[in-house]
Amino acid sequence: MCEANAYLLKDNREELIMEAVDVVENEDGLLKMRNIFGEQKTVKGVIKRMALVDHKIIIEEA
Repeated sequence: MCEANAYLLKDNREELIMEAVDVVENEDGLLKMRNIFGEQKTVKGVIKRMALVDHKIIIEEA
């Protein structure tokens, strides 16, 4: 499977904000995420790093 977990970077720590993310869209500085279960979440931030082999998306708050 190709989904990843999304983490918000806070105080140099990674805080899990969504599991099994399938889609990430950037709309005017907002990252809209949807996972394989149909759950959705919007975060104001930028993608700092993606480690797809580790199934991780690291987001930095804007």
